[in-house]
Amino acid sequence: MVRETRLSPDNLIHPLFVCPGRDVVRPVPSMPGVAQMSVDKVVAEARAIHKSGVPAVILFGIPERKDALGSEAWNDDGEVQRAIREIKERVPGLVVITDVCMCEYTDHGHCGAIKGGDVDNDATLELLSREALSHARAGADIVAPSDMMDGRVGAIRAALDQNGFSDLAIMAYSAKFASAFYGPFRDAAESAPQFGDRRSYQMDPPNGDEALREVALDLEEGADIVMVKPALPYLDLIWRVKNEFKVPVAAYNVSGEYSMIRAAGINGWIDEERAILEVLTSIRRAGADLILTYFAKEVAKML
Repeated sequence: MVRETRLSPDNLIHPLFVCPGRDVVRPVPSMPGVAQMSVDKVVAEARAIHKSGVPAVILFGIPERKDALGSEAWNDDGEVQRAIREIKERVPGLVVITDVCMCEYTDHGHCGAIKGGDVDNDATLELLSREALSHARAGADIVAPSDMMDGRVGAIRAALDQNGFSDLAIMAYSAKFASAFYGPFRDAAESAPQFGDRRSYQMDPPNGDEALREVALDLEEGADIVMVKPALPYLDLIWRVKNEFKVPVAAYNVSGEYSMIRAAGINGWIDEERAILEVLTSIRRAGADLILTYFAKEVAKML
């Protein structure tokens, strides 16, 4: 009766990985319980997620081919675009969010166009806008730019507004850190960088004040929801962002956090169910309104 923080399925967003083919379920070894799935299987999983009480999914695409610019990202007949259309038709009550980034689509694994051995920030804005527009045309409810290019929220907002999608919401990965906890995701999305790393455009983990500046910039450019990623090492920043800006805040309980708990549970080292609920409640207590987590469907059943 006096519990201060409540975790609900309404707070959860379930990530899904869409790959080419039909009748494909390809388990991700570093993420037990998670798989790449073809569009038909993604739709079935989306139906189960919606039935569990989770209100939203976020889609990540694995294209059939990759190139230097990631041009499959804005292919209107790409895996993510087809999945959006199928889900909206067959599971109409489910909110569909799409990841807007280039790393899954480029042959070099970086989040944009390369110039001089590094990502060209400004050239990438046009590519991200094309991708967001393609997702909007397919019927996405929310687009979520995760690339951390400067100015990308403003560029995407302008492109959406100019093309009749002024009501489409943007959930910005505003404070995304260059973290050690992304490894399993890069297996799942086949997006590991082929050279260097992403520290030139993702944030330095010790920097808290910079995170607030990044959030402020994204809000000024038109973000409707802001995100802190990862969640567990940055609970203090979730708290600071929520208290400073008082806007909808999302937090990503990322792949490395998921895999640590899952591995410990499989080995019998912890009480897995209690650990999952404790972790997600701590993210909620820190101030997150929305939590992206691979545990979403099973947590909804627990609750």
